[in-house]
Amino acid sequence: MEQSRKLLLLTLLAVLTLTFSLAAPASAKMIKKADNFILFLDQSGSMAMHHKSLGKKKIDLAVETLQSMNKAIPDLDYTSGMFLFAPFEAKVQPGAYNKAAMASGIDSVGTEFAIFNRRTTLGNGLMDLDPVIAGLSGKTALIIFTDGNSNLGADPIAQAQALYSKYGDKLCIHVVSYADTPRGQMIIDEIRALSSCTVPADYASLMAAGAMDQYAKDVFYEEVADAPAPAPAPVVPMAKETITFSLHFGFDKYAITDEMIPVLEEAKAILDEDAKATFEVAGHTDSTGPEAYNQGLSERRANSVKTWLVKNGISADRLNAKGYGELSPKYDNATKEGRKLNRRVEILTK
Repeated sequence: MEQSRKLLLLTLLAVLTLTFSLAAPASAKMIKKADNFILFLDQSGSMAMHHKSLGKKKIDLAVETLQSMNKAIPDLDYTSGMFLFAPFEAKVQPGAYNKAAMASGIDSVGTEFAIFNRRTTLGNGLMDLDPVIAGLSGKTALIIFTDGNSNLGADPIAQAQALYSKYGDKLCIHVVSYADTPRGQMIIDEIRALSSCTVPADYASLMAAGAMDQYAKDVFYEEVADAPAPAPAPVVPMAKETITFSLHFGFDKYAITDEMIPVLEEAKAILDEDAKATFEVAGHTDSTGPEAYNQGLSERRANSVKTWLVKNGISADRLNAKGYGELSPKYDNATKEGRKLNRRVEILTK
């Protein structure tokens, strides 16, 4: 009975792999659609008024949208900034995108200000922003948060066209609309019509379930699917009995975590069945990185498993931890799935 249980466990565990997970999904990776983005918020008097259908101040709706958008933007190596207009003001100067710093800038936006004598100068704001865009390299996404009620200064449509004429396809202007007047929406629509790259949105559409994540994909990044990984090669019987089991470490990590314990307990149960048997605990890596570093990493992973087994009752003189680095792959290191399967630990009878 015990021998049958051991053979069953060996059969089940032999098909599992010690995998060391990465932060990015195995099936796709994120590619930036823009190298830079600027959040440009209207703080004119009309934005301090209550939206006619939504019943809240438009500036409050805009700040809520900004906070949600910041959470949805992925942590890629963007250059980002945040500016206000009417009057023009820098809240976050252009620099490496930092989600916490951007959140702090958004939180610092004042929403209690006078309605009167605070005209909407969207066209002038675009003129003021021009030198900022000029200082950026690569493609820039400009996201404007406004009700479109421009009533003072330069024509905003003409200024948006001037920016497109100057920067071409290195600039894309998106407008999140809080318009509640036909004229305000008309100005927004005409800015959007200047380029097919724009992604239209408003408060209601963005705050629907799942909509902000989709907007982030439409404006900031795309996902490129990896080629399907080949099916793992069939398990070939080995001269030694091998227990291969599934553990999940973070990138460049080797410490045992709580989710690994049930699998390790199964392995320990097999080792307990023959107190005289000795085993090799073999650590492996994929081929990413220097060979010398991978050798050390494989040794640390093997020693982590050995240490846990010893602490839980297996005699240390029954276990020999050994690292093989990247030198004993079972799968194709040219594919992401193959590399994932090669990051493993095995226990072999000696």
